[in-house]
Amino acid sequence: MRNTFINVLIEEAKKDDRICLITPDMGYSVVENFQTLFPDRFFNVGIAEQNAVGVAAGLALSGKIVYVYSIVPFVTMRCFEQIRVDVAYMNTNVRLIGIGAGLSYGPAGATHHSIEDIAIMRALPNMTVCCPGDPVEVKEIIKQSVLYNGPMYIRLGKNGEPNIHPENQKIEIGKGIKMTEGDDLMLITTSNMLEQGQLLVKELLNEGKRATLISMPTIKPFDSEIVIESLKNHTVIYTLEEHSKIGGLGSAVAEVIAENGLGIKLKRIGINDEFTHKIGSQNYLRKKLIFDNVEIR
Repeated sequence: MRNTFINVLIEEAKKDDRICLITPDMGYSVVENFQTLFPDRFFNVGIAEQNAVGVAAGLALSGKIVYVYSIVPFVTMRCFEQIRVDVAYMNTNVRLIGIGAGLSYGPAGATHHSIEDIAIMRALPNMTVCCPGDPVEVKEIIKQSVLYNGPMYIRLGKNGEPNIHPENQKIEIGKGIKMTEGDDLMLITTSNMLEQGQLLVKELLNEGKRATLISMPTIKPFDSEIVIESLKNHTVIYTLEEHSKIGGLGSAVAEVIAENGLGIKLKRIGINDEFTHKIGSQNYLRKKLIFDNVEIR
């Protein structure tokens, strides 16, 4: 996803000289082409995320469209007050690009895991929160982000995620995507769990069960309509995310169910309310922290 991000951003920057890229000394092997092509629009502010966000807000207030690129915990939590005041409160055109969704940086430990970012970003007024599930969703969201009004947080994977959608898939910020339709259950995924969701639906089909699968590349604003419309034919709904069960996709779906009096069974599949001291690959941690003792029936 991160390669798709930088490639699309370069193409957009060729057409729009307002686009700038800031990094707090991150992104080596990713951002160099942008730096070479647009040296006057690239800024490495050093390992100083709070300063990166302040500079981004200042540039945005002068008419620029600014992308701040770093690992998720450092571009969301380390500089949260600056994001809240300089970006969200001021309603600036700053795009926070978080790399390493969920457990992507599994071997680096809990300091690099991103399991709270969706929750804290969706709590900020004015903030749009995008969590694309594959490079096709990344491409369309970055293209649309250039003309989008207001601050955005865009959460990306980093481990060579495959294309799930066809290249011509219609993708719109604020809208969900129905990928399959079945009567037995409904599964909603977001971010880098789209591939896992697709695999689960195929496994269920092998067992004779047909599932509706929905991808949610935007968590805020949340596409309540697609959830409500799709629930008409189901009695149970599952959410799947590489994030804490608190405050993310599962919480957003629970709010839709409760606020609309839908009275349907909901099962949230995600990370429990705890830090992990386990170290290992993303797949290892997924098995330990998300899929252990999970049954979808």
